[in-house]
Amino acid sequence: MTVVTIVLLIIIAVGILAIWYINIYNKYQTYIIRLNEAEAFIDTTLRKRFDLLNKSIGIIKANSDIKGDILENIVKLRSRKLTNFELDRQIYDSINEFNGYLESDDNLKNNDSLIKINIYLNESEADIIAARKYYNDIITDYNKVARTFPSNIVGIISKYKKRPYFDGKNMDDEIINDFKL
Repeated sequence: MTVVTIVLLIIIAVGILAIWYINIYNKYQTYIIRLNEAEAFIDTTLRKRFDLLNKSIGIIKANSDIKGDILENIVKLRSRKLTNFELDRQIYDSINEFNGYLESDDNLKNNDSLIKINIYLNESEADIIAARKYYNDIITDYNKVARTFPSNIVGIISKYKKRPYFDGKNMDDEIINDFKL
């Protein structure tokens, strides 16, 4: 073989490796864009739920004899920075507390504003379930690429790591760190 042939074969091999790398890298980028889209939808839905619960505090105080802090978790969340996982858990706990107030006080049970808030909270529950499913579907595909050979080589070079599922495990339990990889 001549030197020109060897150089040409090396150029072809490097070209094939570059095309393969670019293809896998673009696959990662596609998943990251979809994950960001899903996270943005989750953020929006969680913000909507937070705002509804925050709005209900004044209504509950004005229409009941409940003493002490109402929806204490929501008040505390105003100044904290949380991940979507943590925020979802805290909002879930606050929704349970909100429902407890509605069940325990007839004035609150019949309040039109709180009834509407409760309806919106129930509708947003369906939204958050759909968003979790969409997010987890993308995470499954992303993690397959991040874990399997040879695409994991591109992940290691580009510092892409496996990501946790937004699994919606039982939020009533005491286990806070129950999201799996």
